[in-house]
Amino acid sequence: MPDAANHLPFFYGSISRTEAEEHLKLGGMLDGLFLLRQCLRSLGGYVLSVVFNLRIYHYPIERQLNGTYAISGGKSHCGPEELCEYYSKDPDGLCCNLRKPYNRPCGLEPRPGIFDNLRDNMVREYVRQNWKLEGDALEQAIISQAPQVEKLIATTAHERMPWFHGTISREEAERKLYLGSQPDGKFLMREKESGTYALSLIYGKTVYHYRIDQDKSGKYSIPEGTKFDTLWQLVEYLKIRPDGMIHFLKEICPNPSVPAGSAAPVPPSLPRARQAADGDGYTPEPIRGEKSHILPMDTSVYESPYSDPEELKDRKLFLKRDLLMIDEVELGAGNFGCVKKGSYKLKKKQIDVAIKILKNDSEKNMKAEMMKEAKIMHQLDNPYIVRMIGVCEAESLMLVMEMATGGPLNKFLASKKDQISVCNVSELMHQVAMGMKYLEDKNFVHRDLAARNVLLVNQHYAKISDFGLSKALATDDNYYKARTAGKWPLKWYAPECINYRKFSSKSDVWSYGITMWEAFSYGQKPYKKMKGPEVLTFIEQQKRMECPADCPEEMYRLMRDCWTYKWEDRPGFKDVELQIRAYYYSIADKQENGAEMLTDGASKN
Repeated sequence: MPDAANHLPFFYGSISRTEAEEHLKLGGMLDGLFLLRQCLRSLGGYVLSVVFNLRIYHYPIERQLNGTYAISGGKSHCGPEELCEYYSKDPDGLCCNLRKPYNRPCGLEPRPGIFDNLRDNMVREYVRQNWKLEGDALEQAIISQAPQVEKLIATTAHERMPWFHGTISREEAERKLYLGSQPDGKFLMREKESGTYALSLIYGKTVYHYRIDQDKSGKYSIPEGTKFDTLWQLVEYLKIRPDGMIHFLKEICPNPSVPAGSAAPVPPSLPRARQAADGDGYTPEPIRGEKSHILPMDTSVYESPYSDPEELKDRKLFLKRDLLMIDEVELGAGNFGCVKKGSYKLKKKQIDVAIKILKNDSEKNMKAEMMKEAKIMHQLDNPYIVRMIGVCEAESLMLVMEMATGGPLNKFLASKKDQISVCNVSELMHQVAMGMKYLEDKNFVHRDLAARNVLLVNQHYAKISDFGLSKALATDDNYYKARTAGKWPLKWYAPECINYRKFSSKSDVWSYGITMWEAFSYGQKPYKKMKGPEVLTFIEQQKRMECPADCPEEMYRLMRDCWTYKWEDRPGFKDVELQIRAYYYSIADKQENGAEMLTDGASKN
């Protein structure tokens, strides 16, 4: 979870206003010279420091509820880099436009803030404790839940700071401060019985107590002072300047029950997986103000069935028939045969599976294709990809896979259009992006990514399936060239696939854009009634499908990026995943905040 500005050469991290001014003075104080630094007041915000007429101006940049960034009264931008680029072309209220970045000297990295040093470990520990995950499953869960967990941790991080003493009285605070040496600025923070907070500090051998106010938006301040998103930001600021107090904070009066480097208790406010009373499933606790829904980590198919080392020892491609039980329930059918529900007995447990059964009269090449699909899928292990359990050769050739009972994404969305929010669609497409990023990292090309091949475990959990056309690339290959055209899903294919039979992760990105269009149009078919050759002509004319009704502009912009004609100019899944993650997190955060406001309003009435 690096800072969104860490990659910018003119971003200095957590430096003070004075340090920023010293850097710019070294740069020559030219008009338009600028740098970017962390904002101590606003969580996730920045400060733009700019030179004009031998003076230095500082402009706070706040991260908005929807995840965008803006200078007060100015336009919103999707990131700090885009904001700086905008003001380099148009001052739009600044003292002048940004003309020259003052880049960090060679070897100087952005300085991490106090929370930067804590955040990653705290998020990791929170997810590990709540969902009991390790390895890849833990890493995926951290990405999936980072925005909610990070926000919660930021607002409770003061609880693990050595200057925080919990709920103690005014008299107890004074007793602690008078113990030992009593330099000016020795301080502690305490929680009052009313649930509010106070700062207590020594000056001239006298203890002064300052009430900490919290406004309606949740920001903290000393009365009439500067406002901050969190208590630890307030303390860090008051170490630099007193902001109305008699002295700045200088020396910590340590809480002996919070030793340096220890972890505070993990806050219990977010959804947490609890084993059900019958031991067969998991039930999450809801976020306040939001309807409870089962997160991916709360399902039985999030973690690999072979995550247990004992199970992994027995993992083989070919399965024993007596361990496989097949129900009569048919989940689907096609030219190859049918898919039935069943269960497979592992060493320690029994799991639900979907069984792809090949017709006995199928041609040899169909059997060969099915075995090729099985061998490819058997190598893959990711929470957002349907895992292959193995192959069983008995009355028929059978592929045994993880169960995803929600069915294909396109049919699900078409049947529940009025019940599924844009936020929910974004959530599912972000999961698909994570699965495709995994494939890209493993040098696998899917070649058939479409909404029909995204299966749902539940309304909030998607998995990529159908690897019949997949191909593994050598690590030094950029693309794979198909020998024959065969029966291809041309409406999902990039131009280089149709024209030159070249397939790569970048052509999968094009298909992802089409899949996004299907998802945000709630299961509509792409390109309406056009046929394959007409679609190619349409694309060659630099035309693209229009934005689906009610689709957010940011998501349509990402689709258009995925449909960049030249494959080498197209983003990879690393960039795609980051973009849709940022958008999903921003609207999920906004939706959560809106839900909280509604809940608070209802409770007051």
